[in-house]
Amino acid sequence: MIGAAAAWAMVASLLVMLPGCGERPKPQPPPPPKVTVAQPVQRTITDQLDLTGNTQAVYTVQLVARVAGYLEQVLFRDGQLVKKGQQLFVIQRNTYEFNLQQAEAAIQQYTAQLGWAEAQLNRYSNLAQNKAASKSDVDNWIYQKDLAQANLRTAVAQRDQARLNLSYTDVRAPFDGRIDRRLKDAGNLVGSGENTVLAQINQVDPIYVYFNISDLDLARLLKRTGGVPGPSDARRWPMQAGLPSEDGYPHKGYLDFAAISLTSTSGTLLMRGVLSNPEGRILPGLYARVRVPIEQRTAFLIPDAAIGHDQQGSYLFVVNDKNVVERRSVKTGPGVDALRAIDDGLKGEEWVVVNGLLKAAPGRQVTPEREGTAGAPGAPEHGAPRR
Repeated sequence: MIGAAAAWAMVASLLVMLPGCGERPKPQPPPPPKVTVAQPVQRTITDQLDLTGNTQAVYTVQLVARVAGYLEQVLFRDGQLVKKGQQLFVIQRNTYEFNLQQAEAAIQQYTAQLGWAEAQLNRYSNLAQNKAASKSDVDNWIYQKDLAQANLRTAVAQRDQARLNLSYTDVRAPFDGRIDRRLKDAGNLVGSGENTVLAQINQVDPIYVYFNISDLDLARLLKRTGGVPGPSDARRWPMQAGLPSEDGYPHKGYLDFAAISLTSTSGTLLMRGVLSNPEGRILPGLYARVRVPIEQRTAFLIPDAAIGHDQQGSYLFVVNDKNVVERRSVKTGPGVDALRAIDDGLKGEEWVVVNGLLKAAPGRQVTPEREGTAGAPGAPEHGAPRR
């Protein structure tokens, strides 16, 4: 009897537990995804034109042998920086020194002849007054004096020419710059019946950078400057440049030239800037990035990574006061470091999704985590969307 009672109790307990096994708990919905939001920061920015160009030497001169002779000395290292007036080449001098000595001797000769002719002219003029000499004798010494004067002037000119030719044997730098490799070695005959180029020299401080600007960018620049910047512009409109191996635009300069007309095929205007280059590090012919500032203004900035682009244009995701994502079409402006100016579409009070963009979609509810402002992490949370 006891065993039967225990069996019935076990069966009863199983019957009581069976209804509970058929009920399952309802699954809880996942929480809204977390995204990082920030408010735009307001800063003063500079609108600028970003262009490309090439560097070019201010002056380029070919050093030519102006007299014939053997090249005696080369007094520089290929590619070195040279100073104005520095001696670079010496051409055979002895021939031109002899020519100068002959010209100086001719001057002494004709000076003596002139003195003798003048003395004789005075003597015969006195004799002619006393009827002791004929008029033809006087005329002869007048001729001799004039001939000696002409010969003396010729000798002086030949001496000056000989002195000039002698100076040409000493080839010097016409300005400070960088000289190219020598094209003739010592011992070669130069300047004999040919235009012998000895080397080429460039002035590299300052240095030019040429670039082309489109008609639309030119209109923006002219609106701000009131005219084409040039050498007569006392303001010296600033510009900056950077080389391919450099970050940013470390070289400062100013605009000093603009072509008189646009190129009809491309609709661009050739312009030129001047850069300081005291150490000669900027070589002619280099590609250069050019930046020309236009004007300063105040704008809202957000991280560049927060901006999306589609067929409708640029847009942002903002979180409203109900923690719901909204799409906001914007007009972007220039970049400042890792930030981007927003010219239209923001009032400055919005909370913009700056991280977790893949989790955000228009109409989706999210859990925003505040990061202060877009340009200053940790700003006060006043006015932030509710969590």
